[in-house]
Amino acid sequence: MRRALTVRHVTLFVVEDALILGAVLAAMGLRFGGDVRFLLGDPLEWMRIGLVVLVTQVCFYYHDLYELKVLNSRRELMIRLLQALGVASILLAFAYYVYPDLILGRGIFVLFVAIVIGVVVLWRLGYTAVLSTRGLSVGILLVGAGDLARKVYRETLARKTLGFHVVGCLAAEPDGADDCQGLPPVLGGYEDLLEVAARPDVDRVVVAIAERRGKFPVRGLLELRLSGKPVLDGAAFYEELTGKMLVEHLRPSQLIFSEGFSKHPVTLAIKRFVDFAASLLGLVVSAPIWAVIPLAIKLDSPGPVFFRQERVGEKGRRFEVLKFRSMRSDAEKHTGPVWARDNDDRVTRVGRFIRKTRIDEIPQLVNVLKGEMSFVGPRPERPFFVEQLAREIPYYVQRHTVKPGVTGLAQVKYSYGSTKEDALEKLRYDLYYIKRMGFWMDVSIIFETVKVVLFGKGAK
Repeated sequence: MRRALTVRHVTLFVVEDALILGAVLAAMGLRFGGDVRFLLGDPLEWMRIGLVVLVTQVCFYYHDLYELKVLNSRRELMIRLLQALGVASILLAFAYYVYPDLILGRGIFVLFVAIVIGVVVLWRLGYTAVLSTRGLSVGILLVGAGDLARKVYRETLARKTLGFHVVGCLAAEPDGADDCQGLPPVLGGYEDLLEVAARPDVDRVVVAIAERRGKFPVRGLLELRLSGKPVLDGAAFYEELTGKMLVEHLRPSQLIFSEGFSKHPVTLAIKRFVDFAASLLGLVVSAPIWAVIPLAIKLDSPGPVFFRQERVGEKGRRFEVLKFRSMRSDAEKHTGPVWARDNDDRVTRVGRFIRKTRIDEIPQLVNVLKGEMSFVGPRPERPFFVEQLAREIPYYVQRHTVKPGVTGLAQVKYSYGSTKEDALEKLRYDLYYIKRMGFWMDVSIIFETVKVVLFGKGAK
């Protein structure tokens, strides 16, 4: 399933790369009367063309245009497309100002924008139609009619372009004893499993039964599996579909016997080397910030420049996280430990800026250098909240099996958390990361972090 999703993303990217290149060549053809052969023999000309294609696709990426869910909304597609091309225009104008030799030619970029809007919109509408075609999507039969089945069904509906559609579900009590609100059509009871699964529009069976004691169609599922029909666990299917783990429906056996959660010594050694080298480089590159921000903090409000706070790290070890102070020095004097909130009145004027731009996080590079943190990992939490959340949320302490991170999957996929429900949602991403952690996943999260910082997502 993950391979199928990757193919869809790669197809979208590769075809769009060709379309953008074609739009540049078409714009040059219109500008120079149709014959551009005399230009294309020049390596510098290809460099100019390549710059336009590269900048355009980078802007598409940072405006989430390669997220398949964006394909579901034509309005959102147009808004993001126009925003991306606007940013691309600014970046290319800056590049042309610095290096005038890179300019393609007068008026070419304007023609390119007009052409690329048309071809990309038409391509994406066509691609969406193809991906959403029932004949090309995989038909899912849900076995179960409870909370887990609802969640799987809801996420499938929200991700139509991923190529799945739910044919229906089977309920333990199909006569109405089950609450089937928010579910697809009920096609029968568990005893009808073999008959319903034999329908030509059912390609896979997803077992979405949270409580498996009592009524559970073991024989039917076993017969289906041995006959070659794919039978998937509901929580595992949800994980592949959404990129997060459904913590409240996880069983210990799924963590014990599932693939992943591998911490090979070589992988950990590479991760530590990259952390050490990158934190050193980061401290050098951010040297001007270290000179300016402390002065701004001192002029804005009384108190220390740095904020130190105890956090829980790998294996439950405690350490002091280091940040630039963004709140008043007496922020929790009368309240005790509390989560940050929207428009928090404890945040100073300078603090609001450095939080929005994530500059306040830069001193954590020192924690990375010392080995207390990694660049990528779960967000380190305060002991007070860890003790509270560990009592209320299953598997919460498992997030401490790796080093906490300056950034992480939960940070880039979900906004700043300030409630138990937020902590649960972020844990779903944290466990997914721990299960699949590796070099390339870290790289992708760092790219996503740049996107979050540029657009100020999730800051409080």
